[in-house]
Amino acid sequence: MKRLSVYSYLSAIYLFFYVPIIILIIYSFNNAQYSLLWRGASLRWYHELFTDTDLWVAVFHSLVLGISAATIAMCIGGLTAISLYRYQFFGQRLLNGLIFILILSPDIVMGIALLILFSLISLPLGFWSLLFAHITFCIPFVALTVYSRIASFDKYIFEAAKDLGAKDSVILKQVILPLLWPALFAGWLLSFTLSIDDVIISYFVAGPDFEILPLKIYSMVRLGVKPEINALCTVTFGLTLFLVILSQLSLRKKP
Repeated sequence: MKRLSVYSYLSAIYLFFYVPIIILIIYSFNNAQYSLLWRGASLRWYHELFTDTDLWVAVFHSLVLGISAATIAMCIGGLTAISLYRYQFFGQRLLNGLIFILILSPDIVMGIALLILFSLISLPLGFWSLLFAHITFCIPFVALTVYSRIASFDKYIFEAAKDLGAKDSVILKQVILPLLWPALFAGWLLSFTLSIDDVIISYFVAGPDFEILPLKIYSMVRLGVKPEINALCTVTFGLTLFLVILSQLSLRKKP
């Protein structure tokens, strides 16, 4: 009876989250101008989606931004995690706490804070402001992902390498990075997913000359939900789901 209650509770939660997504996917094949009126199945809106030039410009901008932000965040976050694990330095606990604060901080707070910062340093809003903002909120997730991975290693591996005469740079290249690549790759995928999906922070720091996909979808929804938006959200959800699964599979590989 207890197990049945647990399964029922979990099923209700998953249905609450995924039934709307399933409905969205179904209505992406709706052959009607408005999503609430079912007029039969059709691939019409997918055809319009893939022939919309303005939309694909936004997709290209988002891909460039996501790949750039994820790559830089992976490098900085990976080095941060390695430093927190291997070295003792002044302010280490403070830095560790700041990482959690950035994760727990509301997006609207971070968006306004970054907007104020960019205004103070006279940085024009556009690609560079978006890139710096996305790197900022992606770094903590990479750092935690990599740190949880490196903390599971046998610490004597690094001591053995040092006893054999390896310098820190050699240990990093020959020992740490080969063992950490699944976590680094998972952090990159997670950062890319966060960058592609972000709306709130991007809304504050985006400029008029560089439109990205999340803000494009937001502007389209404000004018009325069309099946083309459902098709776009379906493709985006599929891409995000694929990246999340790939990230989890890479973390399961044993060092």
